[in-house]
Amino acid sequence: MNTKRSWMMIMAFVMGCAALAGCSGSATSTTDNTEENDAVSAGESSGDAGNYSDTITLVWYPNESAEDYQASRDEVGRLIEQATGKPVEQKLTTDYAIAIESLSNGTAQIGCCMGAEGYIQAKNANDAVEPLFVQSGESGTLDDALYHSFFAVRSEDAAQYQDGDTYSIDNIKGKRMSFVSNSSTSGFLVPTTQIISHFTEDNLIEDDLLEGGDDAFFSEVLFGGSHQGSAFNLLSDKCDVAAFCDIEMAPYVTCTEGEPSETGAVYTVDNDASAPFDTVTGDTFTVVLSIPVLNGPFAYNGDTLSPEDVQAIQELFTSDEVSNNELIFYPEGGEGLLEKESDAMGFVTVEDSWYDPIRNMGS
Repeated sequence: MNTKRSWMMIMAFVMGCAALAGCSGSATSTTDNTEENDAVSAGESSGDAGNYSDTITLVWYPNESAEDYQASRDEVGRLIEQATGKPVEQKLTTDYAIAIESLSNGTAQIGCCMGAEGYIQAKNANDAVEPLFVQSGESGTLDDALYHSFFAVRSEDAAQYQDGDTYSIDNIKGKRMSFVSNSSTSGFLVPTTQIISHFTEDNLIEDDLLEGGDDAFFSEVLFGGSHQGSAFNLLSDKCDVAAFCDIEMAPYVTCTEGEPSETGAVYTVDNDASAPFDTVTGDTFTVVLSIPVLNGPFAYNGDTLSPEDVQAIQELFTSDEVSNNELIFYPEGGEGLLEKESDAMGFVTVEDSWYDPIRNMGS
């Protein structure tokens, strides 16, 4: 993620959108150990407060449920076993809601790589849900712990969105739009808040952006189910504009023009990109608006994960051992869970209140 934008810019954007908002899908993956629908059908946690699970189940969003992340998922599981001495199971999903419900009802003890909005939804459902740790910024602190939400278009269409030397979302009205999931922070909450605040004359609310039609803001609205799915909707010409984030696309694309993660950046699909992007290699998209977003946490359910296990996991995952683990933090050009953009980058602990700016966007 690019950290040139200051923290004050982030706070100004987030709080400004919160004041203006006034209102409140699926990628290919596999499932390990348990069926994804068990999370919802179980309906109850595996234990009340103090009745902690003997097995730690990790649940992953669709974005990281893809085969490309298997080695990293396995490594996260191995490290948690190392920290706690307890066996670990992996639950993969094709739906954000299933991952969020799994964490909130306690059928999963840890939600991995959640977005801020999904974490907030899980905590709203069960106050025992808390952040476990979060990826730092390049400084190694929370000060620049940011990634970016994109409005992107196919590069051949980018001229339609030019505004002098830069780009604008002025012309997205009436287009075919793809979001990630209505539980996604950077793939829905942040983009829709931006749209509502930008198009003030339309007096929009979030519900106006969920469906398309002749009299709607968008002619058609799609949900990709993952950031990769939303990007593929764009590159396969199923939509005109797509919302997705920079970090989830890093394994598949390279910035070939402009500054990475900034408005105006052009990305090209890598020749060796895995499915589904292997069918659109060499294709390009242009970022017509980039919005900084707070990094989402790994989160845990305190009803089913003991304080001792929480402490042990936090101590290990905020250590140099993990920050230097290339299956977790991969160097430029490598493969892993998160790109390591500086020697100082790693995981840090975070309080629930740190997510209040995102929480307030939906209030």
